[in-house]
Amino acid sequence: MTHSLRLTHLVVRVAVVALLAITAIGATAALRAEAVVEQVPPGAARAMWVWDTSNPQAVVDLAVARGIGQLYAAVPPNVGSSPQLAQLTQLSTLARQKGLRIDALGGDPGWVDDPTWVVDNWLRPAIATHLFSGVHVDIEPYATPAWQTSRSTVVRKYLSTLDTLVKAAGTVPLEADIPFWLDEVPAGKSTLDREVMRRTKGVTVMAYRNTAAGPDGTIALSAKAVEAGTALGVPVRIGQETDDLGTDPVEVKQTFHGFTVAQMEVQLDQVVAADSSSPSFAGLAIHSAAGYAAMTP
Repeated sequence: MTHSLRLTHLVVRVAVVALLAITAIGATAALRAEAVVEQVPPGAARAMWVWDTSNPQAVVDLAVARGIGQLYAAVPPNVGSSPQLAQLTQLSTLARQKGLRIDALGGDPGWVDDPTWVVDNWLRPAIATHLFSGVHVDIEPYATPAWQTSRSTVVRKYLSTLDTLVKAAGTVPLEADIPFWLDEVPAGKSTLDREVMRRTKGVTVMAYRNTAAGPDGTIALSAKAVEAGTALGVPVRIGQETDDLGTDPVEVKQTFHGFTVAQMEVQLDQVVAADSSSPSFAGLAIHSAAGYAAMTP
């Protein structure tokens, strides 16, 4: 999830004459990848959340085919004794062979109530595997019931948790996911988005919309995070959703589920064009591998 997250600029050209079959993550359907020529602009190397690590080869094939340079791979607690360790070992090996960075992904709203447990049972075991270049946390404290009744307390506990994790991680860089609206949440004399950035080596802002432009588009929603990242010297990725979230109009507008890859790229190109000149812009992140694999070209 390097200390400064200055990622190598990727220029990916994938030409496939025949159909390339890639096993879809968590399903038996095959992904059809047709001839694609894609250039990833400078500063726009992509990352991808991988919650299902059961098919490492499919994940890496998907990443290579679609210009992904970094994987956030889900790691269970006490991974050293977990059956998932074999999958993660293979995923790390295959990813590194293709020049991909892989970071340990984890998080739960309940982490804010017991960060010591997180360090002992998740963080240190994950780092001890030596499979990952960094740590990427997706804690989402706003999903706790206490967020509605005692938000300031949850904010304080969340930041304390990040402090604990960063200290325990030592030289291993730690990044965090944040929603686009975190700039509206007070944190002392600052705002929560900026306090998270001050503690981490980078953030991925979840600005989930299937349109780039307009007042409710990805560009506008992520603008405050990109500005804050520039002010604080912290890299900011912009997250985009591909999973099926449901049929409610609010859910539908948050995801590219049902789009083709080509249709999604039209919107993503606009995001990159709008933000590539910003010093903090570190590219896009796709959530998640399963939804992305299911999309047709």
